[in-house]
Amino acid sequence: MEYINAIPDWAWGMNCAVTVCDHKCDIIYMNARSRETFAKHGDIIGHNLMDYHPAHAIETIKRLLATGGQNCYTIEKQGMKKMIFQTAWLREDGSVGGLVELSMVIPSDMPHYVRS
Repeated sequence: MEYINAIPDWAWGMNCAVTVCDHKCDIIYMNARSRETFAKHGDIIGHNLMDYHPAHAIETIKRLLATGGQNCYTIEKQGMKKMIFQTAWLREDGSVGGLVELSMVIPSDMPHYVRS
């Protein structure tokens, strides 16, 4: 949990869930929206992210940690459409420090623009 103080204050009140884990998949930060989203599990900071995901998601998490990559998809849950964006975060030396997940509610008819 050495990186908890590196999270900027503005992340706490964002209108989307922000969840951060370290390279061992230990959850090191959850903003207010993330805590609301996972409230049924209690306070899970310090717990392992893998304990809350199915097998197919665990494979994705492992891949992101190994490659420093990102993953993006949409879901529908409890009548709300959400975009999930998962990305590795890097330490100053360039090594993967862990993952950040942003989960935001999006309109079902969200516009799409092509810009040049």
